Amino acid sequence: MSIFLSNMPEYAAMILFGIGLSNLMLAKNLIKKIIGLNIMDTSVFLFLAAKGYVDNTIAPIVTVSDLGHIDSALYTNPVPAGLVLTGIVVSVSVTAVLLSIVVRLNEEFHTLDIDEIIRILRKRDREDLQ
Repeated sequence: MSIFLSNMPEYAAMILFGIGLSNLMLAKNLIKKIIGLNIMDTSVFLFLAAKGYVDNTIAPIVTVSDLGHIDSALYTNPVPAGLVLTGIVVSVSVTAVLLSIVVRLNEEFHTLDIDEIIRILRKRDREDLQ
């Protein structure tokens, strides 16, 4: 039971990833697909943060008085936190671009339903061929 409790953030990340993936695959509305993608991003950030956390460690700030006896096992690895921060910035940027594309698609086709947009595009292609 303690193994389950100690890995709880990883399980939560997997469940969130599944929710986001199913939303991304099953939703027809483009806004809902973007929300599913954001849930998947968040689950990856949670997983990285959970894997980067180590009990009984301190921030990797070395002072002059510590230079004589540095033990790397005492310090938390800062790379996972840096990856999560970078990922959040990229995720926000991708979301902004996707939402601007969705706004443009809504102006053009007057719908956010992906199946309806594909139907309209196929109809336009048939008309262009004739």
